[in-house]
Amino acid sequence: MLRSLFAGVSGLRNHQIRLDVIGNNVSNVNTVAFKAGRVTFKEGFAQLLQGGSRPPGDQGGINPIQVGLGMQIGSIDTLFAQGNLETTGLNTDVAIQGDSFFVVRKGTQSFFTRSGNFQVDADGRLVAPTNGFVVQGRTAVNGVFQDGISDIRLPFGQKTSALATSSMNLSGNLDAAAPVMDLTDPDGAGPLAAGFNADTRNVTANSESWTETSISVFDSLGAKYDVKVYLYKTAQNEWSWAVDPTNLVNAGVNPASIVGSGVLTFGADGTLSASSLQTIAFTPPGADPISVAINPGSGVNGITQYASTSTCVLRDQNGYTSGTLQNFSIDRQGLITGSFTNGVSVSLGHIVLADFNNPAGLLRIGDNMYRESSNSGGPVLGYALEGSQSTLTSGALEMSNVDLAQEFTSMIVAQRGFQANSKVITTSDEMLAELVNLKR
Repeated sequence: MLRSLFAGVSGLRNHQIRLDVIGNNVSNVNTVAFKAGRVTFKEGFAQLLQGGSRPPGDQGGINPIQVGLGMQIGSIDTLFAQGNLETTGLNTDVAIQGDSFFVVRKGTQSFFTRSGNFQVDADGRLVAPTNGFVVQGRTAVNGVFQDGISDIRLPFGQKTSALATSSMNLSGNLDAAAPVMDLTDPDGAGPLAAGFNADTRNVTANSESWTETSISVFDSLGAKYDVKVYLYKTAQNEWSWAVDPTNLVNAGVNPASIVGSGVLTFGADGTLSASSLQTIAFTPPGADPISVAINPGSGVNGITQYASTSTCVLRDQNGYTSGTLQNFSIDRQGLITGSFTNGVSVSLGHIVLADFNNPAGLLRIGDNMYRESSNSGGPVLGYALEGSQSTLTSGALEMSNVDLAQEFTSMIVAQRGFQANSKVITTSDEMLAELVNLKR
């Protein structure tokens, strides 16, 4: 009779533990990236009253006789099912879609979390706001990633040096129907010099035969210069080009250092067949000489000559002035890219992720953090879509995966189990009372 009493007590105690887990789940229904727990029970000890016996020959065998001594907690599992994503719009909020974890560090000790509501601290480090643990990943210096995993730092106020222009593209169309340029001087003083700098009246009279384009280029100090190029038709399927030195001279460039002229020859199909197009060069004051290679492209995607309006332009120069970091973004691979005031985007860091063979074996330590245990396996570090199959979503957070309908149903089951075990205890107590009252 005492066995039933203690079996009922074990049922009460363990159903209370189950209700504790359910209550924790419900209380964390709005906790970022919380993972619900689940309790399973197992049978406790069983007392052997009589052992089993083999059949003696002319009789059957006898099964063992046992009485159970209650129940125990079998396991308390952490369910790592994916939670829904909630859009926040903050670029420091990052959600994981997949089974990976963020890696954060306190000193030399690493911890793991699914909660991506990060912040930037006073030193520019990306940290977890609950405890200040620093997010880990690769860092980049001048856009070049360094070896090893370290603290991710977003250096606001960092400057990027100027880059001198070294290349640009020439693209568009030159009108094949345009007449050949008349280079004779209207005043009878002789032919015009290349670049139309002898008599602008000739240019006006031959406006259909020439076009111009300009682009800004930068020197090694970040100073900007406007470079203008004239193109004019000198023969059938042939156009010449030359740099107009006016803007450069006005900016203090030595006229003798300005180099830039050539010929474009087109085939019968309108594509470029030959070109003396090479470079535009000049020496800016106080900076290194500039030499800009011009790429005319090839085929229909390069400079062409078809019977349509001239649309020839210089484009896609690769130089820029110095700039200061003003913003950053995080893409689905965890790559952090900084935007500078000069319009340049430079890689700043790359968030690392950790995967485990058995994530349910991780130890909860509070603050939405987990720690490696002997049964979780070691972390396998990688990057989203690069060693890890998970992806990241910036401007969003993973919500709790608690299912309230399931939790309330489990709460009812736990309550009824508790009531049933309490009834076993009261019944056993009544039977003991009857036993005591046999002799009055």
